[in-house]
Amino acid sequence: MAAVLSLYQRQHAGLVRMAVLLVGDEATAEDVVHDVFVRMQDKAPRLEDEGKLLAYVRAAVLNGCRMALRRRKVMWLHAEPHQPPVWSAESAVILSEERREVMRALQKLPRRQCEALVLRYYMDLSDEEISQAMGIRPGTVRSTMVRALTALSRELGERA
Repeated sequence: MAAVLSLYQRQHAGLVRMAVLLVGDEATAEDVVHDVFVRMQDKAPRLEDEGKLLAYVRAAVLNGCRMALRRRKVMWLHAEPHQPPVWSAESAVILSEERREVMRALQKLPRRQCEALVLRYYMDLSDEEISQAMGIRPGTVRSTMVRALTALSRELGERA
């Protein structure tokens, strides 16, 4: 139980940020992360290794985001673009049009490609960590990243 509490205190903000990028709103993201940690109460004794615990939590948050999107019947390719979350008054000033364009372009990518990019560039995860979170092989992560970056570049190039 102490490992879960420690993990919650250290990773909560990053997991919520990841979920916001995937589901598009802060309230749903908070709910997803909260639900994952509540469900972990039962599994905590079996997952004392912190590396495995973090991998489990990331995968659970990713799956929770997928379920939330299904419940809302939002399709990534046709989703209404959202404004990125504003975390403080300072960040509202810093938030640029370029960032909003990247967020819109991300939402147009297929779900798997969007998830891979969010995990790599927003969560700074390695291929192995992304592989564990998404339940795919590291080689698949790399090929998905190449396709995602190509598609993102194409989408952003059309807007430029």
